[in-house]
Amino acid sequence: MGFGILSTGSIANHFAGQVKGSSKLHVAAVASRSLDSATAFAEKHGIAHAYGSYAELLDDPTVQIVYIGLPNSLHTEWCLRALEAGKHVLCEKPLTGSPQEARLIHQTAQKLGLHVAEAYPYRAQPQTVEMLRIIESGELGLPLSIQGSFGFKLENQGDIRLDPALAGGALMDAGAYPLSLVRAIAGAYPEQVQAFKRQGPRGTDTAVIANLAFRTGLMAQISCSFHAAAHRYAVIACEGGVIETSYANSTPDNQPTTLRIKRGSGFGATFETVSLPAVDAFRVEAESFVDQVLTGKPWIGVSSHESVDVAALLEHIAKVAVDVGGRSFG
Repeated sequence: MGFGILSTGSIANHFAGQVKGSSKLHVAAVASRSLDSATAFAEKHGIAHAYGSYAELLDDPTVQIVYIGLPNSLHTEWCLRALEAGKHVLCEKPLTGSPQEARLIHQTAQKLGLHVAEAYPYRAQPQTVEMLRIIESGELGLPLSIQGSFGFKLENQGDIRLDPALAGGALMDAGAYPLSLVRAIAGAYPEQVQAFKRQGPRGTDTAVIANLAFRTGLMAQISCSFHAAAHRYAVIACEGGVIETSYANSTPDNQPTTLRIKRGSGFGATFETVSLPAVDAFRVEAESFVDQVLTGKPWIGVSSHESVDVAALLEHIAKVAVDVGGRSFG
């Protein structure tokens, strides 16, 4: 199937680079607000068609699926416009920070007989698939505690991820990852939420920590930061064991991913390291979406219910987070 990419940014480059060589899909077109940018991107990745506007790409008959890697604030508009143009849509996370908009996107796709999905490449990683399998199997008992964090230093104050007009901020950019992981494990929306944030000079949050409590007794804490050294980890403590994972978004295809698993509830239990195959997660994710479109095979990523819940959590946390003030980082 032919993909059309809206954006020539960093995430779009990752996507185009990793899906090369797939037997199930190819990138047929790319669009940018600048034709020069789209042309350079097309030449770099061997793409046949380059457009200087997003709307032009939606008219391309060689494109069956649109991949949206645009700034967060543009996701809803271009998801809906792509669907209305008869295209299936794979949209980078976060789909949106509004549950109402998330529902509208999914309802529109259903009404038109099309598919739409929110892209979290880490969900296609074998380590994530195996982690969820272990938890869902019950072999470690009920999950009772989750700590998930994702952060990195964002020192360029002009970065679009700090622009409130583009729905930037650490919560939307980085916090969506651990939130989606917690939602996948919990299988439900939390009953209680509390949060703290550090506000940056441009008006977006630059660090957030949130506590979530679920009906089952599960408690989770997620954090995200634009100030901390690069890190991505999660620790899931169950009744009968513990899992540690990096839930990596993308890893080199020659670098196996790992899980650290402790089986047993006592201090004497030790961790074992389980090595899992290395994959191009963007490619596996895209191929799974193609399989769903063509054959109805279950999608490897987040469900529509998860997408709506994560959007609701992003909105809720942003509203209730207390600004702790303190040190200025920029």
